[in-house]
Amino acid sequence: MAPRHLFRTFAIAEAITWTFLIAGMLQKYVFEAGEWGVSIGGFLHGLIFIAYGMTVLLVGVNQRWSAGLMVTAVATAVIPYATIPFEMWATRTGKLQGAWLREPTGDRHDNAWYARLLRWMLAHPIILTVVFVVALATIMTVLLVLGPPGGGN
Repeated sequence: MAPRHLFRTFAIAEAITWTFLIAGMLQKYVFEAGEWGVSIGGFLHGLIFIAYGMTVLLVGVNQRWSAGLMVTAVATAVIPYATIPFEMWATRTGKLQGAWLREPTGDRHDNAWYARLLRWMLAHPIILTVVFVVALATIMTVLLVLGPPGGGN
């Protein structure tokens, strides 16, 4: 899966989970039909939000994005549906062009520890997937133990 395809997948998934969360909030606050929609939508949205952020980091390092561009990409997940126009802009401007950088290219960034780590992880996709899933599960677990945003009501 090319960086562009992975990024697009999570950008779309993030927007879809916004729909679930908004529908759950309408169910709870407008129709007064219980909290289960917010619980499920909020959990899914939180999970995909974190996965999207991790994907931004992975793709951003591979594509040699600046830290500011990566922060901007993550910030789009805070605004409902903004990941879609960001992905379209990134595709149109070539920010998602190319394959995974599995070998050094001679670019000055290739010797950075994080670029070497990314190349190693790309050479071991099962380990990369396990690390991604474990990190996602760990972050979600910590956040669930801390409690929902706003104190739960």
